Amino acid sequence: MKADTAKARRKLPLDTPSHFSDNAIKDISGALSALLADFFALYIKTKNFHWHMSGPNFRDYHLLLDEQGEQIFAATDDIAERARKIGGTTIRSIGQINSEKRILDNNADFVTPNDMLAELRDDNLQLVDEMRQVHDLCDEHGDVATTSLLENWIDEGERRVWFLFEATRNIPHEA
Repeated sequence: MKADTAKARRKLPLDTPSHFSDNAIKDISGALSALLADFFALYIKTKNFHWHMSGPNFRDYHLLLDEQGEQIFAATDDIAERARKIGGTTIRSIGQINSEKRILDNNADFVTPNDMLAELRDDNLQLVDEMRQVHDLCDEHGDVATTSLLENWIDEGERRVWFLFEATRNIPHEA
């Protein structure tokens, strides 16, 4: 392929066929991009805490966070591809993730295991709330495929919240 032909192709709009209106595509793909940024932020935070876990419950918590990180990361490709399937675009860089994410970073040198789990519990709960809002938006636009995906991700998020809650619950132990 000649260089001028390649340059011309790079300038072509993506123009993915879609039955959604331009406004629906803009609204849904924008919401999915923000959600994707949050999934990446939560994935990195979960792996950060996984790598820096310590204490007597190290193995259990380390494995729990590894499992949760894998689940969070597994959704990222589906989120991005869904935005593309409807005719939109999605995030393109770490900088864009940073500017769109709503999950806060934790750069502390040391975080206790209970604080790690509690923070991730709250972050996952926030993510579930954000997914519910995107679900409502998709429902308004008649995007049943995205709402269906979101329902599964919401269920997975609620499960992560539940596990993190139970892991941090202070239950008196009998001797």
